Amino acid sequence: MSTPDIWQKSSYSGGGEGNVCVEITHRTTHVAVRVSKTPTWATLTFPAGAFTAFLEALKSPHPTPR
Repeated sequence: MSTPDIWQKSSYSGGGEGNVCVEITHRTTHVAVRVSKTPTWATLTFPAGAFTAFLEALKSPHPTPR
């Protein structure tokens, strides 16, 4: 028997028209990501280390395009 996933939505997602965002859940060996507006559609899964590296890359400064 498996336990249901507990999905977390970003605190940055607002109500009303701006409530579509991604949700994540932490599983034993990986992190799953889905769109909050269509939760029954496909999810993306990442090994935990790869997801952490992805988030860190998003936080790092990027050069301004010319």
